[in-house]
Amino acid sequence: MQTESLGLADTACADRVGMARLTKMAFDGADLRPLCQELTAKLLDGTAQAGEGLDLSLIAQLLGDKETGLAVQREILASHRLFRSPCAASNPRLRVLALAAATDMGSNTPIEFLLEESGIELMVLYVVPDAGLPVPLPNHDVAIVIASDSEDCREALCVIDQAAPRWPRPLLNPPQLVCNLDRDKLHHLLKGVDDLEIPATISVTRAQLLQPAQSAGVVAGIAVFPIIVRPRGSHAGVGLAKIDDREAMAGYLDQRQEEEFFISRYVDYSSDDGLFRKYRVVFVDGKPYACHMAIADRWDIWYLNAGMSGSAGKRLEEETFMHTFDFGFARRHHAALAGMAGRIGLDYFTADCAETKSRALLIFEADNTAVVHNMDSPEVFPYKPPQMRKIFDAFVAMLERRVRRGQEQAA
Repeated sequence: MQTESLGLADTACADRVGMARLTKMAFDGADLRPLCQELTAKLLDGTAQAGEGLDLSLIAQLLGDKETGLAVQREILASHRLFRSPCAASNPRLRVLALAAATDMGSNTPIEFLLEESGIELMVLYVVPDAGLPVPLPNHDVAIVIASDSEDCREALCVIDQAAPRWPRPLLNPPQLVCNLDRDKLHHLLKGVDDLEIPATISVTRAQLLQPAQSAGVVAGIAVFPIIVRPRGSHAGVGLAKIDDREAMAGYLDQRQEEEFFISRYVDYSSDDGLFRKYRVVFVDGKPYACHMAIADRWDIWYLNAGMSGSAGKRLEEETFMHTFDFGFARRHHAALAGMAGRIGLDYFTADCAETKSRALLIFEADNTAVVHNMDSPEVFPYKPPQMRKIFDAFVAMLERRVRRGQEQAA
């Protein structure tokens, strides 16, 4: 029996400045406080539009006030949940509906960066579990789930998953696949992929980390020291630490308030010169693309702490990584990259990785919310804009293919 479609209808969108423009302003050092004060005044006197309210929520988070930002977001989403980002074309070539969760700015795919100059209209629908999905749905050509695998997105993913069989248009990054990206699930999913290494990640409680067995270097029945530990649900290196012994663990827990943590085996992935090299690879429709390469003398590396802008040598190495990716890194790790893309199965995701001393591909994490952007200075990083455009063009081409395929199947 054919499942009845949810239907489509033209729906009023609230226009906003959006994540890409506001984040770029913050990235470039602009002072967002005057705009924050202006929008706050409008919110307090009742004259703020819904889009302005959501922009205020983002600005507060960019200024470091996450609690206020989320409070503003809750207030806005209580009355309006569909928003439109700026579009580069007056007559858009496609309409994309992005399905977001009501969470912080880092827990939904920052899709605006991918579509900012594409001439594609982007609408973001916040899926609030108590309210459910609107029926009929806002009119669109293709939809994509941008909510992450984090715990505060689970209810939204469940709502979308229940509606997925009735979705009237192609639905990318289906929620049941997004859920596999959680740290303690990913290593099970990727286990056995040729030439790929991913240490098991285990969810543990504070009490488990303090058990006496730890004195023998064992947590949850597994030999661990040295280990990597982080609070469950944390991002961007918050609370991330390498623990070498029992005393270090006690000291770490003294500084943390959380009750649940992820632990995994530490892998020394330093190169022969003693430096650590970490790569971000973007997968679009199964094909890998170079996103960035960070080089530093520390294991806990991400792009912003690697000092790339201050080192011509590091930038030259990153440029070489990008220019030679298809016949270098991607060919060298073809089996691992192809195996990972096949196991994960998402239309779009990223992976942060490195190379082990035995030249296997070491996976740190894979997710659908990493920032893939073109905000870096073209004067300092002249090789980046062409590479980012390659990724953006691939993403747009994928959307267009899925729309055509959906139309052919419906014909």
